[in-house]
Amino acid sequence: MGRIRQTIKVDGQEYWTLFDTGARNTYVIPSVAQILTTSQIRPVRTALGGGVKETNTAALLEAEIQGHPISTHALVIENIGNDEDGKAIEILFGALAMQQWGIRPIPDEERLDLSHYPEEFLEF
Repeated sequence: MGRIRQTIKVDGQEYWTLFDTGARNTYVIPSVAQILTTSQIRPVRTALGGGVKETNTAALLEAEIQGHPISTHALVIENIGNDEDGKAIEILFGALAMQQWGIRPIPDEERLDLSHYPEEFLEF
């Protein structure tokens, strides 16, 4: 499992983000969601951070990661939790979005590898 922490830009603002291959989905907190396009969905329950959280709101996360634009689906939850240093996580970027955008965490170097970022999508 790989986990990298860094800021990403959303609408020109920086948000503390945990890139976590152990999480399937992507999550944002309400203060991030307020600047995103959101929609109501059927209630979804997820086990995260040692507890079960429920939401009925999804968001379209459009952001910039190291100068690369991304767009992905995110679930809005009240509180993601804190990182190892006690800093509040504002966005949890999950494995599905990392796979979609060719993002690979390199935990030993505490950085992200975006060398596989797709400049175009080839569908079969």
